[in-house]
Order: sequence, then structure tokens, then C-alpha cells
Amino acid sequence: MSLIKLRESRGFTLVELMIVVAIIGILAAVAYPSYREYVLRGNRTEGQSLLVEAAARQERFYAQNNAYLTDDANRGRLGVNEGRYADLYTLAISQVANDGGYTLTATQLFNDADCGNLTLNARGDRGRSGTGRALDECWR
Repeated sequence: MSLIKLRESRGFTLVELMIVVAIIGILAAVAYPSYREYVLRGNRTEGQSLLVEAAARQERFYAQNNAYLTDDANRGRLGVNEGRYADLYTLAISQVANDGGYTLTATQLFNDADCGNLTLNARGDRGRSGTGRALDECWR
């Protein structure tokens, strides 16, 4: 009887251990792409939030000054809380030729080749620099 108890308490066999490792590998291979997409979508939401906040500040600036702020060097005058987004995006403002409007660009600081940088202009037109996904997918 003591031999049987000793043999049962020795641990796992190599085959059992390899089966567990294989199962964990399969689960990781399925879960990681979903997790990565979830993180990228959350990061894109932060970029959208940055652009919408900047657009609202642009409209407030327009109401007070009868002109949009189109010089990137003066974007601090808008009062956008860029520090909140500093780990993920940087904001840039450019002038739209011949219509007095602006284009806001949120340049990503992470690797999202499918959607790339997000843009929003004075007319509310949304854009992205990547070509891997449809515009609606990048802005949802």
C-alpha cells in the first residue's frame, strides 16, 4: 500500500504537462488578437475624444474672435487638455486652404497601422490616414 501512495504523489507526467501547455497556447492564440483589437479601439476612442474636445474649443474661440485658430504654434490658446492624451496622441492644427476653416489631426504614438492618424475638420468631416479599415470602423 505504501508504494501506491508514493507513486500517486510524485507529480505530473511530461505528457500531462505538455497537454496543459498546448491548451494554454491555443487559448492565448485566440485571446491575444481580440485583446489587442480591444486596446486599439480604446486608444482610438481617446483620439476621437481629443479631436472633439479641440473642435468644441475651436467653436468657442470662433464665437469670441470671429475666426478659427489655424496656427499650430498657438494651439495652446484653445485650452485643450493635451496632457490627458499625451501617452497616445499629439494634436496638430492646420488651416484649410481658401475657406477659413481648420483641420485637427491626432497623430498616434502607438502602432495602429489600420486606422493611422485621425482627423476632424471645421465641417465635421472625419478622416484617418490608415487604409486597413473602413472610416466608420476607425471612428466607432
